[in-house]
Amino acid sequence: MFNHFGDLERCALRPGNVHSADGWKDVLEPVVTRYRGKVSRLYFRADAAFANPDVYEFLEAERIKYAIRLPANRILQDRIGYLLKRPVGRPPIEVRRFYANFHYQAASWKIPRRVIAKVEWHQGELVPRIGFIVTNLSRLAERVVAFYNHRGTAEQWIKEGKNAIN
Repeated sequence: MFNHFGDLERCALRPGNVHSADGWKDVLEPVVTRYRGKVSRLYFRADAAFANPDVYEFLEAERIKYAIRLPANRILQDRIGYLLKRPVGRPPIEVRRFYANFHYQAASWKIPRRVIAKVEWHQGELVPRIGFIVTNLSRLAERVVAFYNHRGTAEQWIKEGKNAIN
């Protein structure tokens, strides 16, 4: 777990044969405790491994704003079906990007949550690239996606750390 400066907050070594979010609470809870009362807002972004109702409930109880990748499923794709039709006309060189914003409640969730979908049509590709994010942020969909996309920086820090250990 990294802060927004790239400093390692906490980590856990785990066997390679367990889920990447295994033991998430043991890593996240001490960091939240350390910052409680010291900062006005905490934000959390994570990949689809953390798309878990227990994670959402913990973050919501702690009043932490989050953006977490959500694995696609048929229900989510049906909600954005109108965006999955190829745009009319010759494909432009630039990427055509569309967003959707709706509430969704998975069977394992106690309450509905806000989901943002991003659909990108790239030149030369027959099908769009689709991504879903579950969030409690109230920002515009484009801004939530931009916030989530900064996760890539943390992935680079993880890679650097692994290389340093090797």
